[in-house]
Amino acid sequence: MSTDKKPDFSNVQSSVKSTEEIVEKPDFSNVQSSVQSTEEIIEPDPVEQAYTVEKGDTLSAIAQRFYGKASRWHAIFEANRDQLDDPDRIHPGQVLRIPALPDDAS
Repeated sequence: MSTDKKPDFSNVQSSVKSTEEIVEKPDFSNVQSSVQSTEEIIEPDPVEQAYTVEKGDTLSAIAQRFYGKASRWHAIFEANRDQLDDPDRIHPGQVLRIPALPDDAS
């Protein structure tokens, strides 16, 4: 039998030191942002309306009702060319598109 004693490492202590610089992580918790632009803000096109023709209506009378000027009947006629061939021939029950006019329309 051998009486070899095993090494005892129970009291061994160690430490590690580095020459690398310790860098703190940046703190972005208070960062705020905003965006500004010189680009013109464009409003969406106004909504087109629908109107059901009644007995006695004319495109001029409808234009007067919606636009405040009877002379704007052309806009209604052009918006409904798919169902109108003659601006003087509209019929009760027809549903016409009434386009929104730009603010600068006269």
